[in-house]
Amino acid sequence: MLELVKYIVNQFAEKPDEITYEVEETENGENVIVTLSEADMGKVIGRQGKIAKAMRTLVKAMGIKDNKKYNIEIKERQDA
Repeated sequence: MLELVKYIVNQFAEKPDEITYEVEETENGENVIVTLSEADMGKVIGRQGKIAKAMRTLVKAMGIKDNKKYNIEIKERQDA
């Protein structure tokens, strides 16, 4: 599942090497946390959140197949 999220995000991001991915296991599934730069936020989320919504739909469909619940969280990297 993580590979699918990475593939989709890398298609839209200008700096895919600066993106970090974390997977948190939950009782009945996984949370994937994507942390990226401010410049890539708009591109990955899309206009009115359409790309992010499409990613979540794909992941939800995979979850039904795997009998798990997947969630994607997109966060902006906080540089010190």
